Amino acid sequence: MALKKYKPTTPGQRFKIISAFDEITTDTPEKSLLAPQKKSGGRNGSGKMTVRNIGGGHKRKYRIIDFKRDKDGIPAIVKTIEYDPNRSARIALVNYVDGEKRYIVAPNGLKVGQEIVSGQGVAPNVGNTLLLSEVPFGTIIHNIELRPGQGAKMARSAGSYAQLMSRDGKYAILKLPSGETRMILQTCRATVGMCSNTDHNLEKSGKAGRSRWLGRRPRVRGVVMNPVDHPMGGGEGRASGGHPRSRKGIPAKGYKTRSKKKSSSMFIVERRKK
Repeated sequence: MALKKYKPTTPGQRFKIISAFDEITTDTPEKSLLAPQKKSGGRNGSGKMTVRNIGGGHKRKYRIIDFKRDKDGIPAIVKTIEYDPNRSARIALVNYVDGEKRYIVAPNGLKVGQEIVSGQGVAPNVGNTLLLSEVPFGTIIHNIELRPGQGAKMARSAGSYAQLMSRDGKYAILKLPSGETRMILQTCRATVGMCSNTDHNLEKSGKAGRSRWLGRRPRVRGVVMNPVDHPMGGGEGRASGGHPRSRKGIPAKGYKTRSKKKSSSMFIVERRKK
């Protein structure tokens, strides 16, 4: 997962650091696994803007990803590693021996021609999907289910992973990317390895235009607004703005917004690090 730095021929190129895309093997997606995707521009069904700073951007097709990996015992061969505009990790097109094609989130180190398989009694090799009851201790995993058969919900973005620490009764204890330690049922599935494109967090766009291509419009800071527009607005000159808070007055930086009555709190062994 190499990065590419450009010569400073223009102001936009001077600080630009992007992926070299050297792991990508094709730029033509599988047509049968594409779905249309409409843009909302941050508007709801009434046409009212409910989310700011969204709009424009390049047109995209959605890639239908297999997060369940429920074709047990049927081997699949990795055909291509592809770019997906809808997620930070790379995706892989796999051909099952029965003829079906599916996209999966590509783990780091997955190669074209490699065989992967899912189900019970499967070897803990990179790209294979196992039940948490069969994953060896200390194994790096991603694409983790929260409920059996639900499909992967955790550790799906570029470079993310979790680690299986121990088992306790019917639960497996995982250390998550945030530092949180959590119990998950052993009948849930996870894929061995970490997500691909591990250098994604080191990329720099170099210019505002690249954010516009991604559908992000300019964001105005609260401290430069007027008092009528934001709790941190107003003041003579470059005033600091007081205590950091959102436009609706909810404090930031330390204020806990998680519900104390949330049912899943009983499964959290250790909270994430601040």
